[in-house]
Amino acid sequence: MSDGQGALAGLLISPTMLVIALVVGFPILFSLRESVFRTNSGVDPTTGIVQSGEQFVGLANFTDIFTNPQTVIGVFGSMDRLINAFLNTTFFTVVCVTAETVIGVAMAVIMSKAFKGRGLVRAAILVPWAIPTVVSAKMWALIFDANGVANKLLGQNILWLADNAYSQWAVIVADVWKTAPFIGLLTLAGLQTIPDEVYEAARVDGASAWQQFTRITLPLVQPALVVAVLFRTLDTMRMFDLPFALAGQGKYSVETLSMFAYFENNALRYGQAAAYSIVLFLYIVLVAFLFVKLLGADVVGDPETKAFAEQRKRQKLARKRAKAEGRELPAPMRSTITSGDSSS
Repeated sequence: MSDGQGALAGLLISPTMLVIALVVGFPILFSLRESVFRTNSGVDPTTGIVQSGEQFVGLANFTDIFTNPQTVIGVFGSMDRLINAFLNTTFFTVVCVTAETVIGVAMAVIMSKAFKGRGLVRAAILVPWAIPTVVSAKMWALIFDANGVANKLLGQNILWLADNAYSQWAVIVADVWKTAPFIGLLTLAGLQTIPDEVYEAARVDGASAWQQFTRITLPLVQPALVVAVLFRTLDTMRMFDLPFALAGQGKYSVETLSMFAYFENNALRYGQAAAYSIVLFLYIVLVAFLFVKLLGADVVGDPETKAFAEQRKRQKLARKRAKAEGRELPAPMRSTITSGDSSS
């Protein structure tokens, strides 16, 4: 962009952007359109003819959440089905991502050490992530069966896959087991960029292993770790296949927003399903925005783009300073106010 190759760059990425517009942009626009319509059903009371087609209802598909709720009973009590699915999605996201981050970082630290059989350990840790989700769900369904291994080890007769709080923890255990290696893999990539000389200098200064981890490892691996956590957070928020295959349908304790939209779509309530999908989409966009703005998740990794952003920040601060002092910047300085600082 800075050397006048913007037109060439646009031409080169246009095929990819066209594909993205077709497979992402069109479904979003179609869902927006579908969310303000509703399929006609039943018999017209005036004509006695079976209704068909669809009609425009505006925001009724969204307001029905409050005016015509589908009351269900889940772990969090009796409430509207959409709110219950929203709470389940949020609960799974917070608990799963937190546990996966702790375990994934521990995996990365172990895999980064030099020891005999390190390659075998790395391969073994990454195996759960490579297994298809449905296969993992069926495997854990056997483990959490009433006569499964889990109850044998605990000496209890817990109905893990019934519609209760235990089913939530069954989903959490299965999800953490499968996807913690993903965070571990990305964190390991960040650990391998830290020079050994940094740790050697810390040991010479008398830093303990915990101090090295908290003051060297975590700060330096933070960019990779934040991006890994962002990806896992967005992935968990749209969780569908694991609870669907593990616990099955009709289990409101594990029903997520994706599952709810899927069931509404299967019931031929396309407008409502589209509305619930839009709610999930906006929720994911909000969380992604907060990650990028508040936690500084670098999902682009382009030094030039970051340099432009920093330059704009410095220009904005300079304008504020000039305004506070009652003066106006000269025109040339508005475009190159920090050209001398950018190199530093």
